[in-house]
Amino acid sequence: MKIQVNFDLCASNAICMAMAPEVFEVREDGYLYILNENPGPELEEAVRDAVNGCPTGAISLAE
Repeated sequence: MKIQVNFDLCASNAICMAMAPEVFEVREDGYLYILNENPGPELEEAVRDAVNGCPTGAISLAE
């Protein structure tokens, strides 16, 4: 699983960070950072929740 983010769509609202803080981080500069582009299976559920919870649809997964 590889995380992909369309940064043109990303609103940096930190919803993904709340769902998967091991993978996503919105820093003080207001930008989203991906901490782990290829998370292991132990984070799959949290990452899928973050993808589905993204209000702008900016996050997707490539299998």
